[in-house]
Amino acid sequence: MGGLQRRWKVLIVVSVAVFMASLDLFIVNIAFPEIRADFAGASIAGLSWVLNAYTIVFAALLVPAGRLADRFGRRRAFLTGLGVFLAGSALCGLAPTLPALVAARVLQAIGAATLMPASLGLLLPEFPAHERAAAIGVWAAVGGIAAAAGPPLGGLLVESSWRLVFLVNLPVGAIAAFYGARLLVETRDETEHGWPDLIGTAVLIAGVGALALALVKAPAWHWADPRTVGTLAFAAIALAVFWARCARHPSPVVDLAMLRVRSFAMASAAQLLFAAAFAAMLLGNVLFLTTAWHESVLRAGVMLAPGPTMAAISAVLSGRAATRAGQHALAGVGCALFAIGIGWWLWRVTPSPDYAGAILPGMLVTGVGVGLTLPSLASAAASSLPPARFATGSAVLNMSRQLGSALGVAVLFAVIGTPTALSSFQAGWRFMVIPAVLASFAAFAIGSVRAPHAVALVPAEAPAA
Repeated sequence: MGGLQRRWKVLIVVSVAVFMASLDLFIVNIAFPEIRADFAGASIAGLSWVLNAYTIVFAALLVPAGRLADRFGRRRAFLTGLGVFLAGSALCGLAPTLPALVAARVLQAIGAATLMPASLGLLLPEFPAHERAAAIGVWAAVGGIAAAAGPPLGGLLVESSWRLVFLVNLPVGAIAAFYGARLLVETRDETEHGWPDLIGTAVLIAGVGALALALVKAPAWHWADPRTVGTLAFAAIALAVFWARCARHPSPVVDLAMLRVRSFAMASAAQLLFAAAFAAMLLGNVLFLTTAWHESVLRAGVMLAPGPTMAAISAVLSGRAATRAGQHALAGVGCALFAIGIGWWLWRVTPSPDYAGAILPGMLVTGVGVGLTLPSLASAAASSLPPARFATGSAVLNMSRQLGSALGVAVLFAVIGTPTALSSFQAGWRFMVIPAVLASFAAFAIGSVRAPHAVALVPAEAPAA
């Protein structure tokens, strides 16, 4: 990095760390069959917590972690989060049992949630106003690159061992930590004095975790079983308590005033619904290719790559079209295209492998849908809020996405059970269509957003260097 200006070095460092945290949302899906094979006797419902433990904890901690970073220092939060994430990655790679792997995933999630909100706060003060849009664009594109890289990279690593999916983070993260300690300048928000609602955060984790547990275990327990009913009741009570705390706490996890802004509320609802369909699709298709069609993990990863690639390409195009068509229209169409792509699989996929005629067309259409939807929802949500609320609003939107992902995976396992035949996956695809269509309605309900452009909102949140 010798010839680069300092600010671009900082961009590279924070982007590498964000890439690792984002990649772990996608790469573990492709490793799932091999993890299942290695932990013989583990149920597929139990294995779902390898995914859900990460997404639930990551989602719940984003807002409070961002506020703690503002108060105690973003450089400190970023480097601490990176260290915790790497420790969790090492423990994942060495995990001797499934419970140990799930616990290590929780540690990873704590690290990821700590470094993610701090990264943008560290980045923006390094850039003059006229270069911030380009820097934000690179930072935001990292998630799309991670999604595209996840399936083929995961397939390649899993050919040797699924443990490499986690251990590969160590050398990359160590380099990022080394340069981060040398380059990053500490920044704080001097107006931030209160503590975020840590009890509310714990209640949210408990409530969503209980809901996911009930959905995953209900097929084995049966829906009328006292264990299922009791777990659902606990989830309902916990989420009601969480909502009440958000209404009363001076620094809540979710500021309910933001949800009174219709466009922001609808964007968050669409994000949650779409994420449920998207996360279920990512995992369901890996399981379908490796179980029903008996493809290797490497071949499955390559087969899945066109979807994220199309998402990355269409995301760039959607950014240019948003000002003309409106974020609500692009997101609504994107969700509808996603549902159509899944409908294609329901119509065309048979027990006999036919990738080019059955899987690939749906993969391309769903990829375009993802690329139209995610940037448009992020832009609509950000544009709905005043500058002082942008950082918190972005965290709430990201939280909605991760919670939707956790619930989508939980419902998928409740629907497909232990999949052995095409009919199981068809039931999963039918489920995915429902939240995708509902997300389309919610996206169209966002309406026209007339607040300042999202990029213009971001710098106002950043402190002076």
